[in-house]
Amino acid sequence: MTSDPHLSGLPATIVHDEIVPARAPWLYHVLKGQTLRIVDLEGNQAVDFLLYSAADDAERYSAQDTVAAQGNLFLRTGTQLMSNEGRPMMTIAASAVDYHDTIGGACSCESNTLRYGHHTKSQHACVENFLEANLLEGRGKRDIVSNINFFMNVPVEADGALGIVDGISAPGLTVDLRAEMDVIVVVSNCPQINNPCNAFNPTPVRMIVAA
Repeated sequence: MTSDPHLSGLPATIVHDEIVPARAPWLYHVLKGQTLRIVDLEGNQAVDFLLYSAADDAERYSAQDTVAAQGNLFLRTGTQLMSNEGRPMMTIAASAVDYHDTIGGACSCESNTLRYGHHTKSQHACVENFLEANLLEGRGKRDIVSNINFFMNVPVEADGALGIVDGISAPGLTVDLRAEMDVIVVVSNCPQINNPCNAFNPTPVRMIVAA
């Protein structure tokens, strides 16, 4: 029997294993102590990511608190993802890429129109994915906060300008997140086709939860 390389290094008990199609949303409750592995199956797929406390979803991921706590804009192995209450929600336990983005935000129909032209207005976007997933548990647009973009490359230039450029991932690369509390993970497997974040071609990702 051929071993699955995507499971290498994870705890033995796999509690959830799912392929999230290109452009699709995903929601899952990860318990304290469990590890979520995100597998970039085909390379350069941006994975937009939100976190909420399962005990009280008014506590949620805070980009500002995370950046302030680590003194760095980029998320790397060892980074704690902080809540708006100043508590660690998850820790990046391992990452096969050097860094991930937490300032580039999520694409929306409105931002697509502004950046790429009115012909993109009807294109599905990450904000809609976040809303679709959150509505399953009673959250709305006001509950969508600044998100993480796993595998996305958003360099900051010397003048402070941001760019969205080719990703730094490759097929089969992973990031592991250890839950420091019971959390609700909400993902948009980014449907963007107008910039290089997905190599202009959204692809599936694999979400594995182990304990």
